Order: sequence, then C-alpha cells, then structure tokens
Amino acid sequence: MPRSRLEELESSGLASSELLVVLTWLVLDDVDLDPAERKAALRRAMLVLAAGGDPHREIDHDTVAAIRLAEELDSPARRESLARALAALDMQAKGLTTVSEALTALQGDPDLAWRTLAVALLADELAEE
Repeated sequence: MPRSRLEELESSGLASSELLVVLTWLVLDDVDLDPAERKAALRRAMLVLAAGGDPHREIDHDTVAAIRLAEELDSPARRESLARALAALDMQAKGLTTVSEALTALQGDPDLAWRTLAVALLADELAEE
C-alpha cells in the first residue's frame, strides 16, 4: 500500500472509530477469509441489518449484524492473519501519529480489531449496493 494513502488518513480528521474501520478495511484482502464463506456470512448479516430497520443506517461495533458477522467468521487463524496485516500496515505508518495510535489500539485489543473487521466488511458491502 502506498504511504500516501496513510498520509491522507493522517490529515483526514476522521473520528477515531471511523479511522479504525478504514484502517481495517485497507487490510481486508490480506485477511484469510474464504470468499464463499465471506459472501454467505455477509448475506446473513445484511438480512439481520435489514430486519433491524434501514440497512443503510450508521453501523458500529455494537450493531447486532456486526457482532454476528464477527462471531460467525471468527477463528484463531483468521485473527492471526488480521494481526499480521495490521502489523505490516503499522510498519508503513511510522511518523504518522494519528494513524499509528489507531493501529496500536487495534493491535492492543484483538477483540476490537476483529469486530472492526466485521464493521469494515459490512460497510464495504453497503457501499457496493
């Protein structure tokens, strides 16, 4: 990933929770998720999201659909894959205070990182609709 993208995030003024999601979204392709399993789990999560009202409302770590998606896709190997991807991103973020702090928060709390991955997956799915 080009450092320029991280520099843009550094100066973006994103709220902390939004920055966490964007950083996790940047490494989605580096996380070992079977495409068919990912698609099926996302389809179920979108149904849960739609059952709760407007599927395009703001989602966060406490959204039921995000929690269920995180639980469904969770495995030690996948968490390790996410941790490696975040560590690689962190190496590129040296000198970028805000981005580095956000990455430290994700790396320091594997549960937060995993739930953030679920939010990033949902946000990506919603953006494609």
